[in-house]
Amino acid sequence: MSAQAVFGLSVLLGFIVWGMIGARYIWPALRDRPRADALRPLLLLHAFRFVGLAFLVPGVVSPELPAAYAQPAAYGDLATSMLALLAIAMLGSRLGTVIVWVFNIVGTVDLLNAFYQGDRLGVGISPGLQGAAYFIPTVPVPLLLVTHVLVFRILLGP
Repeated sequence: MSAQAVFGLSVLLGFIVWGMIGARYIWPALRDRPRADALRPLLLLHAFRFVGLAFLVPGVVSPELPAAYAQPAAYGDLATSMLALLAIAMLGSRLGTVIVWVFNIVGTVDLLNAFYQGDRLGVGISPGLQGAAYFIPTVPVPLLLVTHVLVFRILLGP
């Protein structure tokens, strides 16, 4: 199996498994909680998105990893991490709700843009360019997108 096929299969299986975990365990644990209590663990998870800065570290990623992919992915994750922390600090207020919306839109667009740019720039064709950061789009990114959907569901709920 080619490296590209292994990468694509890994991402797909990540979405399937995290989707199952989200539907079976995460959503049932959150759906009856007050909004702030339901959002807090999801925001804490996203506060770890600073890990995306690994795309900027030589030796972690290949020197040939396109900067047009690495920089937006890394800094988008850092911005989302900071927004998650700010949202946690402001939970329960009207401004906190606005910040959660901003966090969720920015974070979702960041992840979708990383997939788009990775495809456009050939990162998915040569996933080895990601070096040790290969695990990021295959394991945590599917979880993060699943939890972004849950945040939208919480925000749009009663």
